[in-house]
Amino acid sequence: MDFTFTPSEEQFRLELRQWLREHLPPGWGTLGYAYPRTYEEWAVVRRQWDRTLYAGGYAGLSWPTEYGGRGATLVEQVIYFEEIARARAPEELNRAAKLLLGPTIIHHGTEEQKRRFLPRILSADDQWCQGFSEPDAGSDLASLSTRAVRDGDTLVINGQKVWTSFATVADWIFMLVRTDPDAPKHKGITFLLADMRTPGITVRPIVQMTGSGEFCETFFDNARVPMANVLGGLNRGWQVTATALSHERGTLAFHRHAMIRLEFDELIDMAKRIMRRGRPVIEDPLLRQRLAQCHSELEMLRWTLYSNLTKRLRGEPAGSEGSIVKLYWSELYQRIVELALEILGPASQIADGALAEEGGRWQQRFLKSRGDSIHSGTNEIQRNIIGERLLGLPR
Repeated sequence: MDFTFTPSEEQFRLELRQWLREHLPPGWGTLGYAYPRTYEEWAVVRRQWDRTLYAGGYAGLSWPTEYGGRGATLVEQVIYFEEIARARAPEELNRAAKLLLGPTIIHHGTEEQKRRFLPRILSADDQWCQGFSEPDAGSDLASLSTRAVRDGDTLVINGQKVWTSFATVADWIFMLVRTDPDAPKHKGITFLLADMRTPGITVRPIVQMTGSGEFCETFFDNARVPMANVLGGLNRGWQVTATALSHERGTLAFHRHAMIRLEFDELIDMAKRIMRRGRPVIEDPLLRQRLAQCHSELEMLRWTLYSNLTKRLRGEPAGSEGSIVKLYWSELYQRIVELALEILGPASQIADGALAEEGGRWQQRFLKSRGDSIHSGTNEIQRNIIGERLLGLPR
């Protein structure tokens, strides 16, 4: 692997770094900045950030220029995710639409669908949510049961989706519905785009143990969606979904690594500040050994990402290595935040108020990290993929 960047790539990094310094929300990252406390308030900040990225030419970075994107190379996309993590920029509210839906519309959509949806995704005029998982169809997505029956030029939808992130603030939903119940389960599925203001669509937030409610249940009761909103053809939704999911575990993993590395550096600083038995916690030899182990594992993750990137740059298919990355970073991060709570000791039980150490951020990170081994395919499923497709083990 060659770890050097070309002069043009280094210039791209410097320009992006400077742009971020000039365009982050005023006061962002300072001690006195009043960060939003509810997910609805966060949604406002993140949507405005989407618009700022669009104005700066950084929305839809990987999209072809003819569709409003920047046509960035794979390496430029990696640099982008590393730099926005380094700057701790707000997370994009429309990330799923930009990374998953947009490229899928470009690949499978009609010209009318491209003209209608793509510009408003980039500009953040339309916020999207994702309607894949159901109460009985999460990791086994092909078992979905939400039905869509054709009635003239519309599809009548009945059923339920779950874990629909930010559905309460979304304008549209891209979703999977079963349009042929008699076909094999992978054959009778259709990929559909639906306006969230459609009569018959009801959203109910699910409050998590973090206290946030951005995950939602979404119900469909005779909701009518035009046939013109079918993407890729009736009963061809599984092929369309494969296109969408192929983008989910790509260069975004570099952002995950960069964010975890930043938080690990915070953990080191905290271990230097917190005193126990008259000396900084970091002087405990057993703790230092565990911190060194986490550091080594972060470096292994980094080199694994670059190894996978090298394969893609050589034109080799991504394969199932993405399952290794997802399994590895999610469980490593859980170990890091668990270690943070151990360092905090009894103070880890106070997450709010003036007595909360570090503003309660490590407690929030710990609670939120439990979902990392579930979303984007549970870690049990990732182990099956690794065993069957990479190691050749029997099903």
